[in-house]
Amino acid sequence: MTELSTLNNSKLDAYREWAATPIEGRPKFSVVIPAYNEEWRIVPTIGAIATHMSSLGHPWELIVADDGSTDTTVELVQDLGLVNLRLLIADQNGGKGSAVRRGMLAASGELVLFADADQSTPIEHIESLVQEIDAGHDVVVGSRAADGAEVANKSLARKVFSSGLSLLVRGLFRIPVSDTQCGFKLFTADAADLLFRRQLIDEFSFDLEILYLAGKFDLTTTEVPVTWIDAPGSKVDAAKVAAEFLRDLAIIRWNDLRGRYDIDNHAAPPRLIS
Repeated sequence: MTELSTLNNSKLDAYREWAATPIEGRPKFSVVIPAYNEEWRIVPTIGAIATHMSSLGHPWELIVADDGSTDTTVELVQDLGLVNLRLLIADQNGGKGSAVRRGMLAASGELVLFADADQSTPIEHIESLVQEIDAGHDVVVGSRAADGAEVANKSLARKVFSSGLSLLVRGLFRIPVSDTQCGFKLFTADAADLLFRRQLIDEFSFDLEILYLAGKFDLTTTEVPVTWIDAPGSKVDAAKVAAEFLRDLAIIRWNDLRGRYDIDNHAAPPRLIS
């Protein structure tokens, strides 16, 4: 048997054990996937994430935060029958920020990652984010703009949008990362609880709000370069999102001036399906 075959069999054995045996005690990791009408890719995404995470040798849980899908996303996740996967069901579509918040607040891991359902950033990058947590950071952002990042198939509209947003964020918000929007971010449990309980924005610019709040509450934030591929079927309308960001920049500032971030945002608890 070749070394590669031995490695693959070891990963498969670890996945099978995770899929069938409930973990005991607090998990080391929670991985949150927000999902809205992802019937074509949710199963392979879960497979890729579960296989790699199980191979790391730490107890971990997977949380799929559905955002009111109208296709078969929920049924497909339920049919997998994975004992360490929790499914959060929303009665209606509330926005990506809403789904991520529900997932992050339901997580019980020592470290909490949210990763997009399209696998634009491969799960294998989690190790480099964990290294920064071990170095003392509270929040680590996967970045498409940091030195060493590899980006493929990014549209011209996305490039222009990202560059303009980065200038605004650095100039107005003093956020110490060059890419606020990559859907691959790792938090300590304490940081996740502090930030997502105060999150008020439910749409795509929730990332910006979360990183702004990290600075407000003196959490240490850094970014690491990742590989990112613009996955087919993306639901992001760059022009629409850009307009929302300009609006939300003002909303975040206004919320802060009014003291709204100093009061916990008690969102309705998610409905959990095992």
